[in-house]
Amino acid sequence: MTVHHDSADTPARLEARATWQVSRMHARVSRLLAAAFETDGAGLRSYHYRLLAALEQWGAMSQADLGRRTGIDRSDVTGALGELEPRGLVTRTPDPGHKRRKIVTITPDGVTRLGELDAVIDGVQEAFLAPLTPAQRREFLHLAARLAECPPDDGA
Repeated sequence: MTVHHDSADTPARLEARATWQVSRMHARVSRLLAAAFETDGAGLRSYHYRLLAALEQWGAMSQADLGRRTGIDRSDVTGALGELEPRGLVTRTPDPGHKRRKIVTITPDGVTRLGELDAVIDGVQEAFLAPLTPAQRREFLHLAARLAECPPDDGA
């Protein structure tokens, strides 16, 4: 169930909670991403983008490694690759050293499509960060990265 929250409809004790604000930001960016990929993604989604970006940056790798490096569950990687391969965006070939392992490679068409999806993602970034000045955007990204890199058991 998707719920849109207006700050006037939110209890005051939640407004002062960072976790509440982060969850609201996540919901907002999820809506922006879904709408942008629906309009301009030609049937692809943000997880397809993540897989293509990983393959383009790090090169060919096994499906299992691709899942680990992108944080996408192995079964979801298999399903997503099953959507990318028929479009000619990736290839999967048997690993000669391991019969059951498949090596995934981005194709030239995949690199082209990744560039097109960059524009979709750039539009979402612009829409998401629109309320902030350039200096605020830099500071937000710095702080968000810092929080994201903090170990889960570290309360600092």
